[in-house]
Amino acid sequence: MKRGIKIMAGTGLAVAALFSATAPMAADWSGSHADAPIDVRDPWLKAWIAATPDNPPKDPVPGVDYGMNPDGSFRHPVATRLTNDPPSFPGQLDHWDQNSYAKNVKVIAFYPAVTSPWHAWANVVDFSGRRYLYTHDRDYLRILDVTDPRKAKIVWSKGGVWSAKGSSEAWDPSAVTDYFGGVTVAWSKKLQRNVLVASYEIGRFGLMEDKRREPDKVAAQRHYNSLKGFKVFVMNGPTPDKWDLIATRTTDYKHPDAPVGEQQGSGALDAATWFGGKYMLLSSAPDDSYSLTEYPDYLYSPGYQVWDMEDPADPKFVSQITVPGQRLGDPESEAAYRANPRAGNRTSWMGSRYPIVTSKPVEAGGKIGFGGMGGLGFYSFDLSDPANPKTLGHLSVPPSYAGTEFDNVDVSQYDRTGFVFSNGYPMNESCYEPFKPIYSIDVRDPAHPKVAATFPRPTPPPEASFTDFCQRRGSFGPKRSGGLTQPQRGRQGLAIYAFYNAGIQIFDVKDPAKPAIAGYFVPRFANEKEMPDYTFGNSTFAVYTEYDRNIIWAFSVNGVYALSSPLLGKPNLGAPKNIWPERK
Repeated sequence: MKRGIKIMAGTGLAVAALFSATAPMAADWSGSHADAPIDVRDPWLKAWIAATPDNPPKDPVPGVDYGMNPDGSFRHPVATRLTNDPPSFPGQLDHWDQNSYAKNVKVIAFYPAVTSPWHAWANVVDFSGRRYLYTHDRDYLRILDVTDPRKAKIVWSKGGVWSAKGSSEAWDPSAVTDYFGGVTVAWSKKLQRNVLVASYEIGRFGLMEDKRREPDKVAAQRHYNSLKGFKVFVMNGPTPDKWDLIATRTTDYKHPDAPVGEQQGSGALDAATWFGGKYMLLSSAPDDSYSLTEYPDYLYSPGYQVWDMEDPADPKFVSQITVPGQRLGDPESEAAYRANPRAGNRTSWMGSRYPIVTSKPVEAGGKIGFGGMGGLGFYSFDLSDPANPKTLGHLSVPPSYAGTEFDNVDVSQYDRTGFVFSNGYPMNESCYEPFKPIYSIDVRDPAHPKVAATFPRPTPPPEASFTDFCQRRGSFGPKRSGGLTQPQRGRQGLAIYAFYNAGIQIFDVKDPAKPAIAGYFVPRFANEKEMPDYTFGNSTFAVYTEYDRNIIWAFSVNGVYALSSPLLGKPNLGAPKNIWPERK
């Protein structure tokens, strides 16, 4: 069933300062700059080049080095570069599949043209008996009243709206002045209000293609024209015109008073881990020495930070967490980096992309935290003394690039089982990179994490015209599972992931050592009457589940689906019984 969206209100006050744009694509560092000479002037990049080998992967040959097997399965390449223009392979579809597939999932409603076709962060917040779904990236914000998910209404809209003609708003990434990223909303007992923490990070896409060949763009990122840090807002109502800014901080903790343009490091990546109490965890490179990373259009290897948020209006830096292989100028760190088989591939993301996650607040017993550090591996941390956090355990796996490695960490089953899940995700389309498995990791002894299982690879249903999702075109692999801001934070025995061209995949994880596929919803691809064809490949790129109402929100290129599943239980199509965020 398809429904349009009724616009209830305009944009009200201008909020361009809150919601600036992100670029649509990962950069192809081998494209227009492939023949440009290497021109490195930045001292940290010079040190990185001097400290590392130069060994990028060779391009594999489709149909020879990778492609379809006689039994209908797909053989992935061993290693690839990051690219926006991957080759097709024999057996790949020559069209964008317009069929949908479902098992144990029903569509409640579909809402076109809500997000951008690239990315969506999501949250729900309850005000005055109504539930609001926030979906945004840096170039847009939509707030939907989803109290009845069958009749969602947009109550706030800012930024470009996409159609077959592209975005309704032009955007120049170099002109960004306030780069608003992931957000976390939690109830503050001290303030008796919902408090929103917004991360501000350096732009990841659209500003640079190859840091070794664009010195002017490197300098612009070092002196970025937006905050590198985070802002804190009190939410006096559901829309930004009712929010009050109460704090601004830079993650460049050594220079807390540095103005915009002089702040070092990456800023705060993605959404903070914060439950509304004393301690908040961030992903951040605090200064420019955190430069040991291969990623071609990114300068930093983010670590982690702990902040004291007892008074949300006065956040205080507590500690920085760094792992071996991140910092230039530290001989031991440089040696650890060179020992990594990814060193010199000019492709791998090294460092965190998401904060340390805990199953409960640090101050309420969440003493063990877990983090994905990209090509540096998976880590467990002892947070018993937040001022002096300690690395407990480390897990590494064989390289899997291009794409990201060890990004998302799901702790929803940790308290029950002692297992967590972690994965990277694809960055190239057409399966032009190794497959990214979801690892089920046994951390019952957090000092010695070990892979207990990998989640099963989704396969097409018998009625599909292809035998492997790689043939369906676009990206194939896991993205994320929704995060800690989902109401009830998860459901025991289930894990729900966005899986790009394999849609939404629901896994049975009652026994986390034996995960199994229990259901799925694979939407059709967008078509040229809805979106430009260059957007199609991102497919289903985010999921957010209201576990308290048994409703799954799937974010796809051409719109947002509200879904139900008997695996979750009967959906509540009215106001929730309990307020979210929870008020403890």
